[in-house]
Amino acid sequence: MAKLSVFLLLLVATTCFIQTVQSQHSTGSEEDDGVDVFNPGMSSDTHLPQPGGSNEESGDGHEGDGEGEVMDKSEEKHEADVEKDESAEVEEKKEEKPKPNPKPKPVEETPAKPSKPSLQRKIPSQLGRLTYPNGDTDGTKFSDEYARVAPNKNIGQGTGGIPFALSESELKRIRSYPMYWYYDMGGDSENHGDFQHNIHSSSPTVHKNLNFQLPFFGFRYNYTRVSLNGYLEFSDPPENYESYPLVFPNKDWPKKNDPAFIGIWHSRCRVGAIRAEDRDQRAPGVYFRLERDLPSRTDELGVMTYERLKWDIRKGVIGADSFVPKHAIITTWKNVTFAGGISNALYTTNTFQLVLATDEVFTYAIFNYKDLQWTTHTEARGDTTTGEGGTPAYVGFNGGNGTRSYQYKPYSQSSVIRDLTSRGYANGFPGRHIFRIDENILLGTCNKDIDDANLPLIIAPESGNMLGGTVVNITGPCFEPTDKIRCKFDVVADEVVGTYVNRNRAICIQPRLFVEGYINLEVAIGNGKFKWKGKYFVETPASAAEKIFFDGNQVNEKYPEGIKLTWVKQNLTTNEAAQVKFSLWGYRERTVRPEFVYISSLGESQNNGEYTIVPGNYRNNDNPQFSDIKFGFIQINLTDSIPVDTLTGSSSDVKITPVIWSRPIPLGWYFAPQWEREHGTEWPTVLCNTWLKNDRFLKNFAHELHQCPCSLEHALNDKGRYLPDFTCDKDVNPTCMYNKGAIHCVRSGSPTLEGSEQQCCYDKNQLLMMSYDQMWGSSPFRSHNLGYLPWNEANKVPTLSQWFHDYVPKYLCCIWQDNTIRGESGEQSVGCETLRFERRPTQDCVAYQPPAVAGVYGDPHIVTFDDYEYTFNGLGEFTLVRTENKDIRLDVQGRFEKLPMNAYGEVRATQLTAIVARGNSSTTIEVRARPKEATWRYRLDVLADEKRIYFDRPSLKFQHFPGVLVYTPTYILNQSEVIIMFDSGAGIEVVENQGYLSTRVYLPWTFINQTSGLLGNWSFDKLDDLTLPDGTKSPLVTNINDFGSIYRDFGSKWMLADKDEPKVGRALFSRDNGRTSSYYNNRTFEPQFIMDIEQLIPPNRTRDLDKARDLCYNNYQCGYDYAMTLNRDLAHFTLNYHASIKNIKEVNSRPTISCGVLETPRFGRKSNFLFVPGTKVTFECNENFILRGDQRRECMSNGQWNLPEYGYTECLRGQEYSSRTAGATFGIILFVVISVIVVLAYAGFRIYRRVYIKKDRSFLNPPSRAASKLSLNKIGNGDSDDDMTYPVKSPTFSERSSSNSDSIKKPMFYDKSYHTHEPLAGLPEVEFEEKPMDLDSEYDAMSQSSPEMRRDADGRVYDTRDSVTNGPIYTAPMHRPAPQPPVPSYAANTYAEPFAHVNRGNQPRDTRDTFQSQASIVTDV
Repeated sequence: MAKLSVFLLLLVATTCFIQTVQSQHSTGSEEDDGVDVFNPGMSSDTHLPQPGGSNEESGDGHEGDGEGEVMDKSEEKHEADVEKDESAEVEEKKEEKPKPNPKPKPVEETPAKPSKPSLQRKIPSQLGRLTYPNGDTDGTKFSDEYARVAPNKNIGQGTGGIPFALSESELKRIRSYPMYWYYDMGGDSENHGDFQHNIHSSSPTVHKNLNFQLPFFGFRYNYTRVSLNGYLEFSDPPENYESYPLVFPNKDWPKKNDPAFIGIWHSRCRVGAIRAEDRDQRAPGVYFRLERDLPSRTDELGVMTYERLKWDIRKGVIGADSFVPKHAIITTWKNVTFAGGISNALYTTNTFQLVLATDEVFTYAIFNYKDLQWTTHTEARGDTTTGEGGTPAYVGFNGGNGTRSYQYKPYSQSSVIRDLTSRGYANGFPGRHIFRIDENILLGTCNKDIDDANLPLIIAPESGNMLGGTVVNITGPCFEPTDKIRCKFDVVADEVVGTYVNRNRAICIQPRLFVEGYINLEVAIGNGKFKWKGKYFVETPASAAEKIFFDGNQVNEKYPEGIKLTWVKQNLTTNEAAQVKFSLWGYRERTVRPEFVYISSLGESQNNGEYTIVPGNYRNNDNPQFSDIKFGFIQINLTDSIPVDTLTGSSSDVKITPVIWSRPIPLGWYFAPQWEREHGTEWPTVLCNTWLKNDRFLKNFAHELHQCPCSLEHALNDKGRYLPDFTCDKDVNPTCMYNKGAIHCVRSGSPTLEGSEQQCCYDKNQLLMMSYDQMWGSSPFRSHNLGYLPWNEANKVPTLSQWFHDYVPKYLCCIWQDNTIRGESGEQSVGCETLRFERRPTQDCVAYQPPAVAGVYGDPHIVTFDDYEYTFNGLGEFTLVRTENKDIRLDVQGRFEKLPMNAYGEVRATQLTAIVARGNSSTTIEVRARPKEATWRYRLDVLADEKRIYFDRPSLKFQHFPGVLVYTPTYILNQSEVIIMFDSGAGIEVVENQGYLSTRVYLPWTFINQTSGLLGNWSFDKLDDLTLPDGTKSPLVTNINDFGSIYRDFGSKWMLADKDEPKVGRALFSRDNGRTSSYYNNRTFEPQFIMDIEQLIPPNRTRDLDKARDLCYNNYQCGYDYAMTLNRDLAHFTLNYHASIKNIKEVNSRPTISCGVLETPRFGRKSNFLFVPGTKVTFECNENFILRGDQRRECMSNGQWNLPEYGYTECLRGQEYSSRTAGATFGIILFVVISVIVVLAYAGFRIYRRVYIKKDRSFLNPPSRAASKLSLNKIGNGDSDDDMTYPVKSPTFSERSSSNSDSIKKPMFYDKSYHTHEPLAGLPEVEFEEKPMDLDSEYDAMSQSSPEMRRDADGRVYDTRDSVTNGPIYTAPMHRPAPQPPVPSYAANTYAEPFAHVNRGNQPRDTRDTFQSQASIVTDV
């Protein structure tokens, strides 16, 4: 009777329990209704029902497996008490635990009737279970598709024991399953497998520690939270979503949470049910499996997971050929339904799986969609029965914290979301989609459901050598085997026919492209338009990734015995037995179109990674058509094409031939024998002379180059004009092949208008190395390494033209010019000196002008170009530098955002977070600080025309865009320093430390009086630094606590908007997530203006005050930053940035005085190559040479070398010196003899003249003019005879005195008489007729009027009637006027004429009426 009572009590209790469960299912409409059968509120120990249960109504039952009895709805057995559920309390009685059977048997499950589906979840019992060694309990392996029992974790994840070997067939088998393994049994002592029994509707999220770093969307996490709602999250979501469709990032961040998550099916979900007839009887719910340290695992599951993941990703995603998964996360949502549905909706379920694989640098996400029966939930306006009609689930990724998001279009939140099960086709599986998610979200599968004019194209690799041959994989459109795939590299290149690989992948071989930098890569299918577009970076051959390496320097020699080269064999194929071919290619410029030609085959070998070229094998080659080629490249390619895995079994139909190239090399080792046969043993000299002759025909280019700085510190501080030279870089390439002895070289960043480039190298003294001193000195280049538009013309091809014009002569004229017979080095050859001194001489640094520098740092503090310092805590986007000159246009803008709160609350200060700049029609470059949590790999984001660019590979360190070049220093690996160089010579340097930015702007002197903005007007005058946009000047502030006036009256006037404002401009920043300038600008923000820490920090905070003093050393900027933020890092970097910019200004203001070039004598050497004041240089000559000239020179303080005392220094051979000495001696003797002869001749001439003059003194000394006048006066008084004549001598220059005793003064003698129109004293003003007065005309006139006039042998005129003929005689006969007083009358423009000689015979004459002779009108000159 007692037993019967107990049985009845049990029966009643069971019946009550069943009725309670059924009533909960019948209510159906609320989120928690109908869920309690899945025990959402139960503890982890009690909510799992037993497997193999049957529906009581159907009468089906199962036999126990020895680990627990098979229960139906009338009986339940548990190890612990049942906890209260949220909707009802359920009591359950404990039953004794039965003893297990001695031999465990697998459970035989009888399927339920289709008309009566079971609500029972198939979840393993918590009782002990005997696990087979391979993880089976029912004869299946844990690696099978529907395996339910996980291997024991205690022995499964290890590295000890015998390593498991996975066969190729077994790998193929496990890769044939569309879903990765997940288990609902075994695994650990709780026997849950991967099933997350703690996840249910009332507690939908569980936290998981990863114990490794998972990169995601720029951030990195070591934890995650698994959500029932179809995503893995890394930060808290908002409490509720106010509207649908969902929009990420959250526009209300930071006021509302913006979660970071990976959403495979972001929706409101709850656990559904399975049917008894379902093949997969694993329990519905969420599964989570974590696999760590996969490469070192030796257990079976670890090896299988590692190999399966590795090959699924390598074969499924382009660009992942070398990916090695280190850790993996496998999360599965099985049979989950939508929230808010009725009870029947429990069978409308979705099953999907998220697989994450990472090596802690790269992360890949695999989305597996097995079954999708519903799309939305009731909160998103979906119906309660089928989960349709509202806004479908969100599929995509969100970076969180207001950063970035990626929505998988067109499926996410769209009605076509159901197509996810039939799209993707990653690894050949419909429903599998793969993404790369570490930094950016890159889709690895095709997308056939979108259409647009600009569709995204995924490219791998993203860059290739300009010479071509790179195998470029593309993903974007869904390819079919019959499709004609057309690829177009850049607008100038011909179309390339692509090769089909599989639905998600095609291959295009990059052709040879005479371009550099980013180009467009476009793809079209069939005759369609080029809709799919991406960016492809073309590397110059000199800076491309080096893939062929030369051991030693033999490749640069004329006659090497052998040239050993190596390569990374995996770049061609992993098959070492594959045959590879070595080919020689060359380049030349004979016309306007350059030629890149194939020369010859060099041999074949196996792909073992090394090969030795023997130049002697090509000695008898004859290539006359290519003998004018001086440099070229070695190409290595596979002899036989290799098949590509197409996932269809037809890999033999798709084959490729990878190609790798060497860097440019000289071809003397190949052509030297041919050149010797053609030009003789002196072929280097012949070829050098030919090059020199050709180069002289080309126009001069050096006048447009920037001047080299004299010192290395100046060169390193000139960020706008010079960047490190990749051939001689102190940080990454100190070998300096072409500049031996240099510690560092710099080059001009952008080509000049002539396409040329400047190079400046510096020795251990950190001074400029000159080509006048040595062949390894600095050298300008006719052609820039980046080339010049259009790149496909001679002299403009990137790298190739530079080698043709600038590197080849280094070999022909210098390196190959050594002559051991004559004892000459290549450096001292005529050709090398011509190259160094004439064709490629180093430009002197005397005229170099360092740039001006201004900067922003801290929170923020500003130093202008004219050294005025102030603090401006504006909130928003502002103009830093602006020029209105159209020739040197420049805009530099900064964004200032609020600092985070400190321990005391809000911080009323800002910090610099972004910089954007643009030059004349250049690409816009933007640099942003990344969130602190996202700086594990990159510290700064760099955008070129709103597209992110990265510098994480050597070939991408220097990136050239129209009008601007952007690079990161070669020693920077985390992108924490970025330099922007504009063609105008302006430079911008952005440096990040611990999330804090500093920006420095460098301007050449062409910007003087051209700038405006927060960094002031550069005029060498601080007073106009605070110039407003309208041109008015705001007064300077000297009190550091009064910067508020600068904020209100000056700084705020430079705030930017999205529309253009005169003299201010418009904001150039890219607008992520729709955030315009008004989002950042706040004109009402009032910062803290007090700078003095004594006033800024309250007296009760003595510790903070002491710390500020200790950190900042009386630097008010540092003290202010610490007082405002209490952040030691910010204070430290503020102090550091302030010191840096002051040091740069101090260095640039200290000019280097240079004495300029002091040439090294040929066949000689200098004691040093210095050129600064105080330098003393001593010259020496080589052996068998003799020094001639000054042996020592000194650089004076005035910047000039002292004048040589003995002539300019030369080094002469003994014979040449003797010849020159003998010649000099003979010249001296000859000079002395000639000098003596000249002196004697002159003395004799003087003696002769004296004798001759003494003999004819009476002739040579006529009466002076005064005496003549006196005589004429006497004549006028009648003291003379009528016929008396007075000879007047034409003055001679050699005589200085007169012998006439009547002379009153020394007469003045003239070579000729000059006549004037000036009036004579006492005579009327008359105009004299112009008449010739030279001796010839006088003689002709006199000879006609007087036949007695003659000319002697010396040309003198004399009267044969006179006895004295000392000179030309001017007779002055008297003319008797009329009786009336004479009134002379002269015609205009006539001169006074001499009186004609009238022979009056014996007639007396009245001399009183006569007037003076012609001599009276002869005036002195």
